[in-house]
Amino acid sequence: MRLYSVTCGAEDREIKKQESIVPKLTTAEQMNQLEAASHDFPTRLKERGMAQLKPLSLKTFQINVGKVCNQACHHCHVDASPIRTESMDRATIDKCLAVIAEVPDIEVVDITGGAPELNPHFRYLVEQSRALGKHVIDRCNLTVLEEPGQSDLGVFLARNQVEIIASLPHFAQSRTDAQRGRGVHTKSIRGLQFLNSLGYGDRLPLHLVYNPTGLFLSAPQQQLEREFKESLARRYGISFHNLYCINNMPISRFLDALLRSEKFHEFMDLLVNAFNPATIEGLMCRHQISVGYDGRLYDCDFNQMLELPAAIGHIDDFNYTAIQRREIALANHCFGCTAGAGSSCGGEIA
Repeated sequence: MRLYSVTCGAEDREIKKQESIVPKLTTAEQMNQLEAASHDFPTRLKERGMAQLKPLSLKTFQINVGKVCNQACHHCHVDASPIRTESMDRATIDKCLAVIAEVPDIEVVDITGGAPELNPHFRYLVEQSRALGKHVIDRCNLTVLEEPGQSDLGVFLARNQVEIIASLPHFAQSRTDAQRGRGVHTKSIRGLQFLNSLGYGDRLPLHLVYNPTGLFLSAPQQQLEREFKESLARRYGISFHNLYCINNMPISRFLDALLRSEKFHEFMDLLVNAFNPATIEGLMCRHQISVGYDGRLYDCDFNQMLELPAAIGHIDDFNYTAIQRREIALANHCFGCTAGAGSSCGGEIA
């Protein structure tokens, strides 16, 4: 499948071929490449006295409702795009809701994609999760707010008090558009301004996600957050609560780019050399379960994209006790979450 950089919107969707177009790596090929790295993550844990990694809680129930997206970003670990068709159906969503209702430890329903809002059952999932008293997170790419049929999306999210975690690669237009496609920065800014007008960034929680655009780890989260806040406020009058910094993971499109540029081993050495044992307790896989669009269970969203299943393989077989006793599946991409200050869906962890 070809990869594209896409600018979003109903009137002028531009699809631009990348300079180098190659077939996407299969999950088996990705695992083979990761295993070829000179260091082994499970071995590193054993050196720290941890023969295996176990869960600590089940606070978050993360649901990936599909790979359909109005963008196709160069770094996307989901390999989402407008030409993907995988989408969670209503029956699987109802099975997820049944588990959420039965497990009181679950506090947060974290909805992701693709662009999760493009799933036809997204609003049903939000409303039912809120009716169960759960805090709901929508991982929003901002440009989806301008998609056909989504003009009332922001109002819907605000009415249901949904926390928005919005992806914005950088406050600079050139850096955002280089990663996500021409025009994405402008649409993202309009989206943030619209959300601010609804109370997001003030009484409603609005957070931004940053990931590096090169072969390096993120700068300190607190420092970058200050720069983002100052720049977005000065240039556009935008406010938000927190900035979450997430390391690029050596999987999917980013792994493909590393291999094509012959930088894979250099990047893996960077991650390995930055290994921080203080991140282990806060790893997101120890506090959540991730559900794929087809109901399969994974320890985290990254394992989901590598098709590394959790010990309990499907939502049909969900068992709380077994989930809490499971051994978390590990591979060398896990160095991405333990490098530097650590990386998770909520940013730094150490």
